[in-house]
Amino acid sequence: MHWKAESKAPYSCRVTNTIASGSAETWDGHAKGSRGYSRILAALALAGVATFAQLYSTQAVLPLMAHDLKITAAEAALSISLATVGLAITVLPWSFVADRIGRVRAMTIGIAVATLLGLLVPLAPTVPLLMTLRTLEGMALGGIPAIAIAYLNEEVTKVHTALAAGTYVAGTTLGGLAGRLVAGPVGELWGWRAAALAVSLLATVSAVLFLVLVPKQRRFSPAPALGFRGALTTLKGHSSNPKLVSLYLQAFLLMGGFVAVYNYLGFRLHAEPFGLPATVVSLIFLAYLSGTVSSRWAAGLTTRFGRRNVLVAGIAIMSAGLALTLVENLAATLAGLVIFTGGFFAAHSVGSAWTGAIATTGRAQAASLYNLSYYLGSSVIGWAGGLAFQAFGWSALALSVIVLSCTTAAVTLVVHRTPRHPR
Repeated sequence: MHWKAESKAPYSCRVTNTIASGSAETWDGHAKGSRGYSRILAALALAGVATFAQLYSTQAVLPLMAHDLKITAAEAALSISLATVGLAITVLPWSFVADRIGRVRAMTIGIAVATLLGLLVPLAPTVPLLMTLRTLEGMALGGIPAIAIAYLNEEVTKVHTALAAGTYVAGTTLGGLAGRLVAGPVGELWGWRAAALAVSLLATVSAVLFLVLVPKQRRFSPAPALGFRGALTTLKGHSSNPKLVSLYLQAFLLMGGFVAVYNYLGFRLHAEPFGLPATVVSLIFLAYLSGTVSSRWAAGLTTRFGRRNVLVAGIAIMSAGLALTLVENLAATLAGLVIFTGGFFAAHSVGSAWTGAIATTGRAQAASLYNLSYYLGSSVIGWAGGLAFQAFGWSALALSVIVLSCTTAAVTLVVHRTPRHPR
């Protein structure tokens, strides 16, 4: 009897472990329509609000900031560029942290620290301190964009990953829009500091709701510490893949041009011949709604026409819309901005999801390199566009961005060309 009692226990454990491991292996992730899928998308949409509302919180009030602090347009735009630089230089470190402590935990830490720093920004007494706080805020926010895509790839079924990523990008457009729409009217009434505070309070509420809704991870397993040499090997593998590199180039050039347009279009509409007040100028960010629609729409079209074709079509639409803004007519400029924004987010949603599909290992690092390129473009080209705008006017800025877009489309067509199969 003693032998039988001992033999049953191990057998029972073996059966239980087999069932548990089998269910973990066969679970493919949250499918579209499930409660977990809905909670993931809602939570990440709120994370997008908290992230992108804060990241671009000063964009809608740059003219007011420049006037109040007695600085130039390009210097005021540094409050955006330094925040995106901070994000860019930390996305890779955050990806390795997330591999060790988990996606949700890393996002939670990043969003909490960024929210606290955002509440300090309106209190900054000097320009250097203001820029320092914005840089640190961006560094904390680096723990969200790349990790969110890696989290989606792990927790959502493969067949619905592209759609989920498109929905997440749509949520980020709403986040950016919400921050700008709050900042514009508040800034007009009480100044840019009150506007920054209002956006930070919005981000705080969104961060709390994110923590309540985000589901626990089910497919994450901590990665072993790779060490510096192992990390370099992973990054080298991604950096030597031409298809990934082309997507990183696309992120750098398109995002840089996109931010440059939104940074300086407000100055153009604020001046003659338009002469619009700051509150009205802030309404241009309603064009982001076209990106909310196009990012999901583009993700759905990839199954019919392929990622390459949809991405290039998005770039073409983006360029056509920007060309319309060259006309000194308010209706044409606003229509062009809506088309430009829709085309950009269509291309971005395809590119960001495609990165995770190409990278079979080190997905968090692959997504981080995409975000590194994305926000470096935002920082470098978004700031440099101001030099072109101040020296040569809006036409020079718009034409420069169109050239960057055409370059991106050409590279995409060459690198991602469909292979020919012999008969």
